[in-house]
Amino acid sequence: MKKPEIQERYSRRQIFRMALTGAVAMSSVWGATRIFSILPSSAAVISDQERIIKVTKPDEQWKKELSSQQYNVLREQGTERPFTSPLLEEHRKGLFVCAGCDFPLFTSGSKYDSGTGWPSFYQAIAGHVETSDDFKLILPRTEYHCARCGGHQGHVFKDGPQPTGLRYCNNGLAIKFVEQDVE
Repeated sequence: MKKPEIQERYSRRQIFRMALTGAVAMSSVWGATRIFSILPSSAAVISDQERIIKVTKPDEQWKKELSSQQYNVLREQGTERPFTSPLLEEHRKGLFVCAGCDFPLFTSGSKYDSGTGWPSFYQAIAGHVETSDDFKLILPRTEYHCARCGGHQGHVFKDGPQPTGLRYCNNGLAIKFVEQDVE
């Protein structure tokens, strides 16, 4: 029984990182490497103290709880028209949370005006978003979604401001603003 020996010698975080490193190294698809290279290392790892309990609901329940436009964005990976979100002009201190499950995704301190027409952030709350490759526009993009409910939020690009150089381009319909005294 080697598994208990491994668990005693290595922390869960170390085992996760070893598995992740091995999966990326063994991948023959360039997209798998791209997913992990675009994100800061802290975004891919959730601390041992924080466990995210996944929210799963039947499709019909999502349809009842969300507007038809929110459902299209969050559950069907749709995109709202640019410059239509009132959150573009949101400048108060607080949190931007998933419109599907109220999970905090971004702090107001990481929001900036990218000029793209969608609310943009240079950093997500570590571990609160997950990514996948999106080939809908032929060229691959990195899609990100809420780590709790899986709701589609938008795409992350490498053309953002420092300190991360990332631009999380978020659909305004996919998030809500909660005023709080945070940065």
